[in-house]
Parts: sequence; structure tokens; C-alpha cells
Amino acid sequence: MLYTTAITALLALPGASAQLNKLAKAAGKLYFGSATDNGELSDRSYVNILSNTDEFGQLTPANGQKWEYTEPSQGSFSYTSGDQIANLAASNGQLLRCHTLVWYSQLPSWATVNSGSWNANTLTSVVNTHISNVVGHYKGKCYAWDVVNEALNDDGTYRPNVFYNVLGDSYFALAFKAAAAADPNAKLYYNDYNIENPGSKQAGVVKIVKLVKAAGAKIDGVGMQAHLIVGSTPSQSQLQSAIQSYVGAGVTEVAYTELDIRFSSLPPTSSGLTQQANDYSAVTKACLAEKACIGITIWDYTDKYSWIPGVFPGQGDALIYDSNLNKKPAWTSISSVLAAAATGEATTTTRATTTTMVTSTTTRGSNPTSCTVAQWGQCGGQDWSGCTVCAAGTTCQAGNQWYSQCL
Repeated sequence: MLYTTAITALLALPGASAQLNKLAKAAGKLYFGSATDNGELSDRSYVNILSNTDEFGQLTPANGQKWEYTEPSQGSFSYTSGDQIANLAASNGQLLRCHTLVWYSQLPSWATVNSGSWNANTLTSVVNTHISNVVGHYKGKCYAWDVVNEALNDDGTYRPNVFYNVLGDSYFALAFKAAAAADPNAKLYYNDYNIENPGSKQAGVVKIVKLVKAAGAKIDGVGMQAHLIVGSTPSQSQLQSAIQSYVGAGVTEVAYTELDIRFSSLPPTSSGLTQQANDYSAVTKACLAEKACIGITIWDYTDKYSWIPGVFPGQGDALIYDSNLNKKPAWTSISSVLAAAATGEATTTTRATTTTMVTSTTTRGSNPTSCTVAQWGQCGGQDWSGCTVCAAGTTCQAGNQWYSQCL
């Protein structure tokens, strides 16, 4: 049997080459990306990693394009926060996912249900004006917009909010039509959490997609936020089933838009970090298995700037880099899965390691210098006895003491 076996160490040192976006694109996806926020852009070490397009090919403004920032006073628009991140993405050559237009939260006080006596005509005008201005300002800059965000309760019913209370379910089509008119080329998404596996809320999303399409409005995609919990992440088959249901309802693409997988108690154990790595692997594999899944966005890439501890005290460590900007086992797991898909290799994730079976031109015990390793394959490391010569155009680069890779 012709093979080599690459056992990837769970902990990748900070000097290891960054490549998640490069691997995702090689595997047929549009991007691997990250959210970011304005406050952390003064952190140069953080920005250096964020701006590496081999690692992240897409950015999402976590807050700067939300209503409270873009229209703080009725009819008065501000784009300073959103523009900072849009400009960073443009200067780096990264795609921009824009977020978000109609959401019950982070509204300015003037737009809330208690601020005045809205009726259907006045609120319709407010929604149209807001979307026309904001989407118009970013026209041509956004790959996609999260048009309506978190409009469902967990049981799949519509969430009471100023838009639903006044306009009923007609506000979905209203928002999507306004966004399409303001930027016909942007992809338009419905975005929500707890919709990654089959259930009442997932069924509610299917209903929304069909409702918007029946109204003659454009809706291109469903954004699955994927704020998940270590050890409770849906299985790969469940994740794929949800994706398939959205495509069946009529969208042409889906994406994991806000992925993080948090520990419900801290600090994490070594076995917990392995479980987290396996959970990230399941999400990545599900996206790779479904053509309609175009990419994955981490909701910021480092624990240093995660939103979770501020909302869920005592929980966190949900991301793929730790607070010191070191790669975690989850990074290695994602990298291995993407590399396998990029080279057509078969991967299996175990409790302790991610093992990649690669086809080569050598047999066990043969001279490791008489064969070649394809791009992204292992070429060295402690106790490595496989091939050490990289294919033409690549070189063997050390990621850490256990693992060197042809890049």
C-alpha cells in the first residue's frame, strides 16, 4: 500500500505559517474570514494577523454598520466606524461582509418601539430611508449584506420587535427589496443563531426564505451564526441537513457567519481543547461537503477580543487563537481539514490528533528523500519518517517541532 501518515500536533506555535483562507480557497470555498471591531484595530500585532490574506480573506464589521452607529439621529447618517473596517478590507484585498440592516437590538432610541407612535406608513418610510442610505453608501463594496438579523424566537415564532409589531411579517420583504434596490449586486442574507441544525428555529428560517421569495424580493443566502458550545455542537450530518433545507427553500448560498465555540466553564482542560478542535472540524467538514456553503467567518479570531465573556460571565475561550495570539488546537484542526480537502485527501479526526492519509510514491521504510510531498502535505517534524522532499514550487517549512509542511 502506498501511503504516508501525517500526524498533526494539536498545538501550532505562533510562528507557524498562516493559511486558512488560502486552504479554503484551494478547497473550493470563497473565503475563510474574521469579524473585527474598531477598538482592537490599534493593536498592531492583532492587525498584522487579521490583514494576512493567506489567513483571512474576508472581514465583517462586528458593530460599526449597525443602526445605532449609522443613523444615530433620524435622517442623520454616520459611517465612520463602518468605513474604517471597509477601508481596511479594501486595502488588504479582502472581501467585506456587511452587517447588519434590520435588527431589534442596537437601535438608536428614536427608532425603538417606545420612542413614538409608529404606523405602517411611517415605519415603512424609516426602513426604506435607512437601507437606501446605508446600502447606497457601501454600494459596490460589500460582497453580502445581513439584511434581517435574528428575527425568530428559539421556537421558530417571530420575535416581537418594533418592525414586526407594526408591520407584521411584511417587513422581511420590505427590507430585502430596499436592499436589492440600493445595491443590486450585493448578496442578501437572512442571519440568525441556533439555526445550524434541524428544529423549530431552522424551520422558521425556511419559512422566512419562502415568504421573501413569494413576495417577489431577492434573497440569496442564509447566514448561520454558529455561536456554539464545546461538546454540544451539532453533528456533521445535522449541520449538512440544515444547509440542505435552506437551499431547498430557494437560496443559492449559505455561510457560517459568526462562528465561535465556547467553553461553558473555564479554564478549559486539555481534553476540552481537543473536543473544541473536533467541534470546529465538524463545522468545517459540513461546509466543505455542501457546495452551497461558500465560506466560514470566525466572530473575531482571538479570545483576546471575544464578545462572550461580557455576555456569558465565566464562559469563553471560544476562538481559534488564544488571548496571546497563539494558535490553538482548533486552528490546527481546521487547517488539517481544509488541507485535506484542498489536496483531495481523506481525513479522520481522533480524540487526540488529526490524522491525514496522503497518497505518495513511497512505501513504509523506503528512502524519504526518494519521494515527493504534495502542497500542504507533511514533510518533516519530530519522529517524522515519511517523505521530506516537497513538490516543485513548494518548500518544507517548519510550523513547530512536530510538524513541517510543504508550502
